[in-house]
Amino acid sequence: MTARSDTSGPVTDATARVLARAALDAMGAAGGYASGVYLRSGTEGLLLMATLTGIPGPLFRPWWRMQVNRPYPVAEAYRSGQSVHLPDAESAMRRFPQLMAGLPFPFGSLYEPVTRGRERYGVLLVLRPATPGVPVGPGDRKRLRAVAARLAGELAALAAGGASVTWEGDPVCLPGPGAVGGPALSAPGGPATGAKGGPPAGTAGEPPGSLPGSSAAGARAAVDRLDMAVLSVDRQGLIGFANSLARSAATTLLGADGAELCGRMLWEALPWLGHPAYEDHFRAVYLSPTPVHFQAARRGRQALPHWLSVGLHPGIDGITVTIAASEPPTYAPESVVRSGTGLSSPAMGSPADRASALYRPVALAIALTEAVTARQVSMVVTDELLPAFGGRQLAIYLLGEGHLHLAWETGFPQGFLDRFDGVALDVRLPGVETLTSGRPLFFESMQHLAAAYPGIELDADVGARAFLPLIASGRPVGSCILGFDAPRGFSPEERTVLTALAGLIAQALERARRYDSEATLARGLQAALLPHRLPVHESVVTVGRYLPGTVGMDVGGDWYDVIETGGGRLALVIGDVQGHGVAAAATMGQLRSAVRAFAMSGSEPEQVLRGTNQLLIDLDPGQFASCCYVLLDPGDGLALAVRAGHPQPLLRHPGGRTEVLDLPGGMVLGIDAEARYPVTRLRIEPGAVLALYTDGLVEIPGTDIDAGVERLRAALAAAGPAPLAETADRLVAEAGHSTDRPDDIALLLASRTSAPEVTTPDRVEPARTDSDRMDSGRVDSGPVVSGRVDPDQGSPGRADPDGADAH
Repeated sequence: MTARSDTSGPVTDATARVLARAALDAMGAAGGYASGVYLRSGTEGLLLMATLTGIPGPLFRPWWRMQVNRPYPVAEAYRSGQSVHLPDAESAMRRFPQLMAGLPFPFGSLYEPVTRGRERYGVLLVLRPATPGVPVGPGDRKRLRAVAARLAGELAALAAGGASVTWEGDPVCLPGPGAVGGPALSAPGGPATGAKGGPPAGTAGEPPGSLPGSSAAGARAAVDRLDMAVLSVDRQGLIGFANSLARSAATTLLGADGAELCGRMLWEALPWLGHPAYEDHFRAVYLSPTPVHFQAARRGRQALPHWLSVGLHPGIDGITVTIAASEPPTYAPESVVRSGTGLSSPAMGSPADRASALYRPVALAIALTEAVTARQVSMVVTDELLPAFGGRQLAIYLLGEGHLHLAWETGFPQGFLDRFDGVALDVRLPGVETLTSGRPLFFESMQHLAAAYPGIELDADVGARAFLPLIASGRPVGSCILGFDAPRGFSPEERTVLTALAGLIAQALERARRYDSEATLARGLQAALLPHRLPVHESVVTVGRYLPGTVGMDVGGDWYDVIETGGGRLALVIGDVQGHGVAAAATMGQLRSAVRAFAMSGSEPEQVLRGTNQLLIDLDPGQFASCCYVLLDPGDGLALAVRAGHPQPLLRHPGGRTEVLDLPGGMVLGIDAEARYPVTRLRIEPGAVLALYTDGLVEIPGTDIDAGVERLRAALAAAGPAPLAETADRLVAEAGHSTDRPDDIALLLASRTSAPEVTTPDRVEPARTDSDRMDSGRVDSGPVVSGRVDPDQGSPGRADPDGADAH
């Protein structure tokens, strides 16, 4: 509301025209009152709202930017490629509490990904009345999908023609189908619109029993008799009607600047209504049908504010605003009654004046509860805190051994903060003194900062700074610096909110520090327990890969192994312990040792899993594990395979056909002491590739695991007869670049070579797609193949001809 929505003039940009048409079509398709389109931007991982209609754009400025890794429905729809339908507030609160923390109103919303093939363009959204307990109907879903598909096709055509289909800058805010577009009623006899922005009364749809042409005059007369100002505002915030009191008392009662009210944005005509304390009231009536009443302060030349009673009455095509004189309330916050704090005040930048709104602190608090590493905490603060207060620079220092060390920075000149890294606590600097004193320090200009700390080096001559102590439960954690590009004041409310948020940030960082210590221990333990080198065999090539999960950056209990057993046979093993952290890594180490011991003692595959199962039950760590064990004779390719609740292996035949094997399996390890594990006989032909993997490689949140297995099967088939190490890298590449992978990944590939070859072992080193991926036993290529052997015949059976999933 600091700037007028761009509602005038045609949209000349071809991409914007396509988006505008899609937004309007989507609103009609799903019965909505507002809609918009998010497009990907030039910044990786950032979506920007490109088009918005049906609600005032500036009122919803905090949602113009959306990081794709955030827990919001727009981001979920983009990440997953799946529709998100929230018919009411209850379903939204259950699935996306962060959304409802910022918009706690009863409304429904639909989010449709705009995709074409593997190309993801953005998300189409529709806001509509809530339907409590009633899901979104199939007709609405189908129509909205059709609009999204048509938009994706048009964007693809534009891209093929050289047009840009990414978005930068602010959204194009469009008038809705029923918006006020022409002159509004300002005097009797002038062009008229209805009191809610609809068609002029008396010209169409007149009520039964009224005289022709009398409805418009009667409506004008009715509202002119009221002892309050009445305004009709459309869904873009444009005033379309003002009654006689509003016009005659525009200056004395409403504090308008004397210009015509009609045809102007409400918050331009009445700047005092743009105060951030009132923003949630307007969001409420634009999103839900419930009227809102509140008291507002308007300051003029007099010393005391003039108090007004404001009523907001929503309708599908706009809102009716009533304003009347009121008695002062018993209490009002200072930020509401002091002058110069309106949204249109030059002294307050448009992002900064929204800092006292409740939704940002709540959203930040919720986001901090999900951040588990110091880096994640810092990213949340960057994404949520800086935009809320209009900041441009952020620095976080953490305390360690009596010194403050720079942990995160953004927005400062390159290398400027290096001089303050590692400063002792006896140095007179604001970042140090805010921590040692426990008091936040606010400097409304760089001159104020320089005067308080003579000789301090500054990164800019113009701006403002806030230094916040990070203290968790009385323990000093560090300090946080917020930087602003222009001088600005800090209201008492802002200081209180920032100080409280600093405490939340400190708690999150303290929790992250404990987590980092445990994660370091778990990573070290797991690195020590995973094989550093896989055995080299003249007839079999094996390659292993490991990737930790990115959600929480935690390590899990996935493992793989290749064991040389008696008689020249090789045991290929992969397993997955339930859970993450030190406990899972420790259990994984115990199971890997147990499997090795049983295998090297000459036990048959079924005995290996039975013995390991009994051991896990005896240890009783409160965890279970899955496992797949394949005992391979390199000479003739005969393999004996057993499976304990583990995903089915994949097999690529020498000709390229790839299938999901159908191995009968038993219960996961650690549950049933009487569990049995049937053995399947396979024949691994020279040139074939056998792939063992854990579920982290095929599981994607919100999708069926069978779809992930099919993707992996297709990727293995497409890899061709490449070196095995390249095939392994290719299979984990897509997962390695994912920013929201909830589970870790283990992959073991094995292949019988067509002829003996001389190879040298390659030690484990970090894989190229992730610093924590382990590359074990990388040896030059040699694919692997497996075919099912009939237990009665002892000869290879026919595999599924179409290579479809068999599990």
